[in-house]
Amino acid sequence: MQDLKVTIVQTALHWESPIANMGMLEEKIWHHHTDTDIIILPEMFTTGFTMNAPALAEPMNLTTMKWMKQIAEQTGAAVVGSYIVKDDFKYYNRLLWMLPTGVYHFYDKRHLFRMAGEAEVYSMGSKTIIVEIKGWKICPLICYDLRFPVWSRNIKNEYDVLMYVANWPTARVQAWNTLLKARAIENLSYVVGVNRVGEDGNKTEYNGSSTVIDFKGEQVFNLIDEEIVHTHTLHYEALQGFRNKFPAHLDADDFSIGI
Repeated sequence: MQDLKVTIVQTALHWESPIANMGMLEEKIWHHHTDTDIIILPEMFTTGFTMNAPALAEPMNLTTMKWMKQIAEQTGAAVVGSYIVKDDFKYYNRLLWMLPTGVYHFYDKRHLFRMAGEAEVYSMGSKTIIVEIKGWKICPLICYDLRFPVWSRNIKNEYDVLMYVANWPTARVQAWNTLLKARAIENLSYVVGVNRVGEDGNKTEYNGSSTVIDFKGEQVFNLIDEEIVHTHTLHYEALQGFRNKFPAHLDADDFSIGI
């Protein structure tokens, strides 16, 4: 099994300005001259974390989706991030996983951040997804999902990487750091968390703290405050070697989630 290269894009975002954000992100991606398998963008990467869905939502197969398809095709990497989608007269904070071939999968955020009114604007998702690249299986989730470990439970090691895209404020960054480590330890998997920096239109501050955590809960990459495009390599043999040596998943409780 080959190792996996993941590229974290930690950046400030232009408030409610999709064209400006796509232009900015495209420039950052092209200036990062490193081969990679996955390019990971923050939550709501075209707008920032806004409740103004009626003005900013777009249907599938329009501007943002076509932009992601173009970037994936040009870089040869999967591109992942969430944006505001209108589908069947409902609004979703939707994560799109776009492959260079144009094949895509999507995940709708399950846990909506009611403290900011997200639950009043957006509809919740009903299922997780597992996507695959180079033989690696990946479970992508969104921000507030991090606080709910049952939703991310790695049943029988069905995934190798747990991935969170986020707009997680500086005021609660200790929870971000702690919970990401917990998810790695309890699920015997790598965890990658990608967060933004800067200040949004609501004067909420973000310090990034995008991170890569290994299957033992050790932080192998973390960066605070700076805008950065960083590529990190995940090692499959090391992951499987630890799972074989410490097979805690064999003693996991057997249950299913009722939706």
